Amino acid sequence: MPNVASRGRGRRAMNEINMVPFIDVMLVLLIIFMVTAPLISPSTIELPSVGKANRPPDEKIEVLIGKDESIELRLDKITQRLTLAELPAAVLGAQSGKPAGSTAVVISADRSVRYDSVVQVLDRLQRQGVQRVGLAVQPSP
Repeated sequence: MPNVASRGRGRRAMNEINMVPFIDVMLVLLIIFMVTAPLISPSTIELPSVGKANRPPDEKIEVLIGKDESIELRLDKITQRLTLAELPAAVLGAQSGKPAGSTAVVISADRSVRYDSVVQVLDRLQRQGVQRVGLAVQPSP
């Protein structure tokens, strides 16, 4: 029953909000979250291990990204320097004489190269329809 105040002639309901129940509920929720927070394990991402990687392909076209973010294309020990715009056409030309999907494209980048540069090369090759593009890794000792 609401609190009523007597003023002169009649009884009127008070217009004030009682904050005590609200604060009690908030404190109980805070305690519940504080107790359960350490029990929740953060999600983990299981990346593939280098030790479990498949063996490298027999025939490959290697795209080398140097420390200065220069791009080179290596075909049968012949290396040529290219720009990012010229790269997809050169790779597609190298793959054209062979059966579809038989020649893999491997991107090898220096450890100090920005991740963005490697992703740009990978994206440009995939958008132009180059098949079997992957990243080279160094096996763990």
